[in-house]
Amino acid sequence: MNRRTVLQAAGVAAAAGLATATATPASAAPAARVPRTLATPVSSTAGRTVRADFPIEYVGVSWNGPRRGAGIRLLGQDGSRGKWTALQPMCAGGADGDPTTRVGVLVPAGGAAGYELRLPDGAGDLRATAVDTVNGPTAAASSAPATRRIGRVEYVTRAGWGADESLRFKADGSENSPQTYYPAQTLTVHHTAGGNGDPDPAATIRAYYHMHAITNDWGDIGYHFLIDEAGRIYEGRYSGADGLPAHDTSGKMVTAFHAAGYNSGNLGIALLGTFSDQSTTAAARDSLTLLLAALSAVHDFDPQANVTFVNPVNGVTRNVPMISGHRDWLATECPGTTLYGELPALRADVAAVFSG
Repeated sequence: MNRRTVLQAAGVAAAAGLATATATPASAAPAARVPRTLATPVSSTAGRTVRADFPIEYVGVSWNGPRRGAGIRLLGQDGSRGKWTALQPMCAGGADGDPTTRVGVLVPAGGAAGYELRLPDGAGDLRATAVDTVNGPTAAASSAPATRRIGRVEYVTRAGWGADESLRFKADGSENSPQTYYPAQTLTVHHTAGGNGDPDPAATIRAYYHMHAITNDWGDIGYHFLIDEAGRIYEGRYSGADGLPAHDTSGKMVTAFHAAGYNSGNLGIALLGTFSDQSTTAAARDSLTLLLAALSAVHDFDPQANVTFVNPVNGVTRNVPMISGHRDWLATECPGTTLYGELPALRADVAAVFSG
């Protein structure tokens, strides 16, 4: 039996199970204790040194304006200054209402003592945050399970990767981005445009969560699901305590923040890493295929169809593949040239789970 046959058989089982299933615990083990996220937000940092009173593991930076010409230099704990490195923008846009000129970058900093930023001419509304999701004091363990299953597809819950649910709320106790739900219409593939070979994907997801929820002021992480290079699937945007992840109990999909202007009814899945000139790992590709197949089964989607997306909020339409890449929606390099070029084969593999 070859790999394709195994993939098809697993996908058929997963899709068949998910079409009628609710999320169920994969085990009775509760989520592990995780470090509490430490963060130092700063504005107007260009041209000056910023330090933090903790080892900086990530720097989240966003601004409006030109995408090219920005750079960062990290400061070592011994006082040394590293080389200037170009900032590689993540996905363009996110929450509805964001300008399409908004640029965001999450930079692994490796325990740096500080950083300096250089922005292109014309950049404005700079927001930068030093983040440590690795070395902080351990937060109280959640009683929620660390993993669950949708059908036979296992995923890491928000509790499992250590989501601090307080980040979804404002100082007055109100939720920053209350959930809204609409019928799902399409599935969109992203890459995070971060580092490949990530040694601690859960820590990176916690950093993206803080950047999206706090720095970008979206109130939550921007994607419905994320997948690391080992093939682990992570629950993204909060969708309530009942029902399937990313959905309410009636099967409608929660609106997330991954394709500005086209979020409602559009489910976003992000692969951790950059796939501009390299492919995903086989494990990540298999998990992406099975997750897309399972979601297609839930919503009775044809993975190889082209559809006219209709934004249920404002009626804006766009013709896209049922399984699209982010660049099918907005002017962005996401999900990377290599991964985008592999989408036709991905659609065929997803479709094969129904005919295999």
